[in-house]
Amino acid sequence: MKAVVLAGGYATRLWPITRHRPKMFLPVGDGTVIDDVFEDLEADDRIDEVFVSTNERFAPEFETYLADSDFEKPTVSVEDTSEESEKFGVVGALAQLIDREGVDDDLVVVAGDNLISFDVADFVDFFETKSAPTLAAYDVGSKELAKSYGLVQLDGDRVVDFQEKPENPNSTLVSIACYAFPAETLPLFETYLSDGNNPDEPGWFMQWLQENDEVYAFTFDGAWFDIGTPESYLDAVAWSLDGDTLVDPDATVKNTVLGENVHVMEGAEVVDSALTECVVFPNATIRNADVRHSIIDEETTVEGLDLSGALIGAHSQLTNGD
Repeated sequence: MKAVVLAGGYATRLWPITRHRPKMFLPVGDGTVIDDVFEDLEADDRIDEVFVSTNERFAPEFETYLADSDFEKPTVSVEDTSEESEKFGVVGALAQLIDREGVDDDLVVVAGDNLISFDVADFVDFFETKSAPTLAAYDVGSKELAKSYGLVQLDGDRVVDFQEKPENPNSTLVSIACYAFPAETLPLFETYLSDGNNPDEPGWFMQWLQENDEVYAFTFDGAWFDIGTPESYLDAVAWSLDGDTLVDPDATVKNTVLGENVHVMEGAEVVDSALTECVVFPNATIRNADVRHSIIDEETTVEGLDLSGALIGAHSQLTNGD
């Protein structure tokens, strides 16, 4: 069995934080967003090879990351894109990867920017009992949120209806970016694309599959975060920290009140300030400031300011001019 970790996006909604780094490398607790995915795939003996599908711009960063890690299965598979406007779409990129890497085994596909509370091995167990295309489904608990995802309707665990980003959802059970495909269904990617169907969101492909064949859903409770916005990233950090603070031993924090869910990284300096629901990247400096629900990138200085909901890029200087 093979696996693909989707890591080809440019995360423009998280710019400037992700302008020069893959969002999969954003820290969540003691690890990064993508660490949990790699760890699950590494531990499953049924999966013998993992392809990291990324773009030309970020490929060197993934190659360096993997070379410095203990993971043995992943290799980087590069899409021929370096800008958002050149993207093939997820389905198009998957079809190209299947052809480029000669994949002809059962295939598990997981988005590298998803933080999920279930073990991928449990999902693979379910898939093997069905021997049919399978997706993971989660109840987001809000019809407003459901509008942004592929909505699934089930009869038992079989998908009987699939609607990609419906304007009027009739439920809150959505498909997340975790899929499995039997080897014999892989040629259907090219069939789907050659018929002129949407190459972007995988939900459109799953809807097309469901209309032509049986598709099953692995439902789970717990937590799931689609890390695509500052809000969802901070929500994931809060879930990981569970109200605690995480301060690197090489950071300096003096005369400062740290509220819930604050992560201060290596080399950062926070003095005479108050922080709540914040991520402070390495070597940032915060003095005499009140910062809430914000992300402060590396080598940035914030001084004498009251910030809420801020997204401050690297090497910035924000000071009170009074």
